[in-house]
Amino acid sequence: MPLTSKQISQIQSQLESKRKTVSFDSYDLSVRQILDMVESDAIFVPPEYQRQFIWEPERQSVLIESVFLGIPVPSLFMATNPDSTWEVVDGVQRLGSLSHFVGTAALLERIKRDSPLVIKGVDKLNHLDGVKFDDLPKSIQLHFLTRPVRVTVLNDRSDLAVRFDLFERLNTGGVSLTAQEIRNCVYRGPFNEDIKALASLDTFRSVVRVKDSKGANGTYEELVLRFFAYLDGYDKFNHLVKDFLNDYMNKRRNVKVTAAERAVFEQTMDLLHAAFPNGISRGRTVTPVNLYEAFAVGVALALRQGTAVDSNKLPPLIDDKTLKTYTGAGSNQRKYVVGRIEFVRDAL
Repeated sequence: MPLTSKQISQIQSQLESKRKTVSFDSYDLSVRQILDMVESDAIFVPPEYQRQFIWEPERQSVLIESVFLGIPVPSLFMATNPDSTWEVVDGVQRLGSLSHFVGTAALLERIKRDSPLVIKGVDKLNHLDGVKFDDLPKSIQLHFLTRPVRVTVLNDRSDLAVRFDLFERLNTGGVSLTAQEIRNCVYRGPFNEDIKALASLDTFRSVVRVKDSKGANGTYEELVLRFFAYLDGYDKFNHLVKDFLNDYMNKRRNVKVTAAERAVFEQTMDLLHAAFPNGISRGRTVTPVNLYEAFAVGVALALRQGTAVDSNKLPPLIDDKTLKTYTGAGSNQRKYVVGRIEFVRDAL
């Protein structure tokens, strides 16, 4: 069915309002140039990407064979940092495979491997099976190291919101990054380091029950981020949680957690640990995020108002009918966010 003029107008309007200015540079670099940049830290692989390099030797070997044969491989995608270094956005598997094959001590350290790649299971160049880079004569090593690879680089004229979108859309590694892991890459700075430190506190870890598989993917850091973002602006929340957290982390990225903020966080977690020694939960194995927000931010607001909080008042609230209405399905609307946080605050 043809689009109406109103629909066309809406599409055009949305394109104009949502379209972002993205500025790229493209390069054809040799394998040697790229790996020299990795060794010298001119190309930075965020720690969150370390767990992504999981290609098995056969798949790495196919990539190496393609480079030898001159078969085009997908571009490496980078973003420019303020110090002019490049940060990997997409291509950690390809970059890791190249590093693993050439296998210098510095490259192996970067990719957390003990020994160089031994070629395995290739089709066209089957005489390479069982061969390492160092086994090859200098002429064939040079042939490999001078092969070109296309690198597309988001330059520093693009803002951090654009960079977050690109990390999210181009994140095609074997293990996808979570939103918080992307934030840890994009919004690096003093605030990010501080929330990582607070996320490791024993009292905090006892309050939030997280699946073992989620513990290393930024979940703890996101819960700390939520604490500060909602504490400072829960009453202004009016859009998607992801955007709300991105905006706050962007605003705070160069601003450390103050001594007063750290004190209220630690005091809040002490009180919650006393009230819920087995973690905040309604009988589930994990802590619901909206329930954590209600108790953590509600308690912190009460403390900021000078209330002498009695931890014994907290457990009965967890099954309160009013709080349940604020923490049920679809409760990320503004009225529910404000309602659950202020409910706990006022109950104290």
